[in-house]
Order: sequence, then C-alpha cells, then structure tokens
Amino acid sequence: METLETLSDTLETTGDIQSIVRTMKSLAAVSIRQYEQAEDAVSSYEETVNLGLTALLRDGRARGLALSGRDGRAAGGDAMRKGLLVIGSDRGLCGRYNEIVARAATDRIGDDLDVLAVVGARAAARLEAEGQQIDRLFMQPGSVAGMTPFVGELIVEIDRWARERGIGAVSVVHNRREGRARAVPTERALLPISDKDLMGLANAPWRGPGLPFFRMDPPRLLSWLLRQRLFVLLYRALAEALASEHATRLSAMQSAERNIKERREDLMSAYRQKRQETITREMLDVISGFEAVSGSQD
Repeated sequence: METLETLSDTLETTGDIQSIVRTMKSLAAVSIRQYEQAEDAVSSYEETVNLGLTALLRDGRARGLALSGRDGRAAGGDAMRKGLLVIGSDRGLCGRYNEIVARAATDRIGDDLDVLAVVGARAAARLEAEGQQIDRLFMQPGSVAGMTPFVGELIVEIDRWARERGIGAVSVVHNRREGRARAVPTERALLPISDKDLMGLANAPWRGPGLPFFRMDPPRLLSWLLRQRLFVLLYRALAEALASEHATRLSAMQSAERNIKERREDLMSAYRQKRQETITREMLDVISGFEAVSGSQD
C-alpha cells in the first residue's frame, strides 16, 4: 500500500522525468531546424555543380563526344557489382525510426548485393536481427559541423569499394520527412549517373550568353564534378535522415510528455486523497485522545 511519503517521492521523480523530456523535446526541435537549414544550404552548391556539368557536357556534345561518364563509376553498360548504404540512428527514443529504415533496406537487399554499409548502431542491430551481414558500420556525426568530414569519409569508403571490390553501382536508403509523416523510407541511386540524368543536364538551359572556358582535361574535370555531385547527394541524404530522426524523437517526446502529465495528475489526486485520509485519521486520534482524557477526569 502506498504511503504519503512514497507518493511524494514518486511525484518528485515524475517531475524530474518530465523536465528531462521537455529538454529533449526542445533539443529535438532545434536539431530539426539545423538539419533542414543544412539541407537548404547544400542546394546552392548543387546548383553550381550542375552548372559545371551542363557546361562540360554541352562542350563535349559540340565536339561530337558521347554523353557518358568516363570515370569508371559513372559509366553505364554491363551489370556492375552493387553496394548499399543504409542511414539509421545511433541513439534511441525515436519510436520505430530504425525499424522502418531497416525493413525498407531488407526489402531492397537481394542476392546480387556485394557490400552493405550502415550508419547507426541501432539500424545495424535491426538488420543483423534480420540475418543481414554488415560489411562496414559508421557512427553518426554528432552535429551539423561534423557532417562535411563525415560525408568525405563515406566518399573515401565508396572509392575503396570501387578499387578493391569493383563496386560500380551504389544506392542509399534512409528516412525522410514527407508531409505529416515523420519517417518515410527513401532510396536514391548515388552511382552511376544515369544517361537520363546526363541528358537532362546537357539540355538544361544556360543562363549566360556563352559557355565558360576551362583548361582542365575534360575526363578529369568530369570525374571531379561527379565526385562533387556524389558529395551533394550524400550530404542531402544524411541531412534528411537526421531531420527525420529528430522529428520522430520530437513526436515520441510529445507523447511521453502527455503520458507523464496524465500520470502526474493521477499521482496528485492519489496524493491529495492520501493526505486527506492522513489528516482525518490524525484528527480522529486527537479527538479520541481528548475524549479519553475528559472521561477519566469525570
């Protein structure tokens, strides 16, 4: 049976948990905005990269060259060895976030997959529970400032796949926010760049009166621009995934806050009732004692 002291301790503990939940909710809301701003910021750089590709492809077409990537990874043609990158979470308290992305990745993993890399220990644990073998596990960057070097690390790893294992086709699976949904699984092809995308870039309208000049060897310049395009795609995927994670965590914290509030109200009601019972019992003891003393004096 709960006493007044145990109810008081429980109320104090519930208040502490409520304070923690509010802090986590505020941090999640701030983080969502930061990663959304990071996604917006990379859009300007993506436009610059696309303009470079448009200029290079138009110049090549004017000289009668075929529209095709020549850096090995971006070339079309025969079937290539495949790699998959899955972006999940290292931290919990984000509902079914990792379950959703792990299930989406499992649906896309076939017998022809050669390399599986995962960002986030919890997503990796989900995939391993499904019987998938993880070739490389990455820990998430802890902040927006850590995203750029982290994406550079991913690109180095993809380069290593191409050199050592002959991987030519790489995709990424991650969650993103879509409307009111907080975690919608999405797949993007990172490599190779498709002929359709090349044609779209080559036929994109040019804003100036003439194409710019360049001195770098065209194949080397194409390779560099495709590498920057890969950077943009990975950076955006990571930003979208982290924004989705914090949005899911914010929703979980809002639900927890509502449950804690209801629990606290129930505890307060029980505390008041127990306190009233205690006061009533003490008053009855005082009255009984007074009556006993008065009776003995008579």
